[in-house]
Amino acid sequence: VICDLMARLTDVLGQGLSHSFYPVPQEAIGVGSAFEGWSPRAEDVVYQALVPLSPPPGHAFHLELATAGTTQRNFWVRVELLCTCSSGQLREDMLCFLHHPEQELRREQEPSLLNTLCTGSYLDVEKTAQWFCRFVRLAWMLLPQSCHWRLAFLPSRRSCRVQLSKEKESLMAEMIFGVRRGDSDIFVGSQPSAVGTTSTMWIETCAVAEAKFFRHISRRAPQDSCHCKCLQLLSHRLLGVGLSSYTLKTVLMHLLGTMPLAGWHSRDFPWRMMDIVEYLLCSLQTKCLHHFVIGNERLPGEISLPSDLKLAEPPNLFQQLASDPDAHRKAVQECIHLLRG
Repeated sequence: VICDLMARLTDVLGQGLSHSFYPVPQEAIGVGSAFEGWSPRAEDVVYQALVPLSPPPGHAFHLELATAGTTQRNFWVRVELLCTCSSGQLREDMLCFLHHPEQELRREQEPSLLNTLCTGSYLDVEKTAQWFCRFVRLAWMLLPQSCHWRLAFLPSRRSCRVQLSKEKESLMAEMIFGVRRGDSDIFVGSQPSAVGTTSTMWIETCAVAEAKFFRHISRRAPQDSCHCKCLQLLSHRLLGVGLSSYTLKTVLMHLLGTMPLAGWHSRDFPWRMMDIVEYLLCSLQTKCLHHFVIGNERLPGEISLPSDLKLAEPPNLFQQLASDPDAHRKAVQECIHLLRG
């Protein structure tokens, strides 16, 4: 339902925005636990889709590193106007933003992206999310889903969160926006981050690369593979404690990348559960769990990384635990409890 909705929305958006200068939405990509095949609790499933944005005609996006952290980097998306005076311009009826008189531009042409969704020269996450939600609201009545489903918008400043419901069925979906780094599977995205993140800040995300890895595994693993079931059950048991489901997911990806996939049959479920928890405990004791995507030379060939991330030293997800003895002790205790349970 969500995939079909996103495909139809992208089509309507493409038609409706064909003569404007808003970002151009590309085909949405399912990411996160729901599309990877696991979720801690069925009632909390949120179908998250990343909507890649391309610059409109006469514009270019330039990614500028804003802050570099150990496990997260933030970027600005600078918007540049391009000259379209040459015969190779993308639209014959388009006036050049750089070289036509401002009065003529205001009279004859829609405003540039710099004058709609930008703060200064930078694409604004919150303005982009508000614009997208408004367009979805208008486009909804043109979609066949509107005959069967009720659409409600949920509060969100950096994404488009909706609830679809009919009779006793209900689905939650979140559309986040991303700008691709080159031709790789790494994006800078609009996903919510730490409190205080400014509206022009876009967060580097490996979510698409990770989703592609799960699809790669599902094509090659046994038909009754238990890897998603292991992750679902363990992450459910971790709800409310300090260890995150992303930590478990990282452990699982490392194991899937090194162990023979033939060993993940459903009959192997108890042993694989034990392997995951023991790997996690060992990582906690050494205070080292490397990021799975960044700097991983053993990624499947279909997953593309920018050269700087391909050659980077893998960030240590447990780096903060090394400087916080109390948090480290608590995490080890929780893992031991998980192992004994």
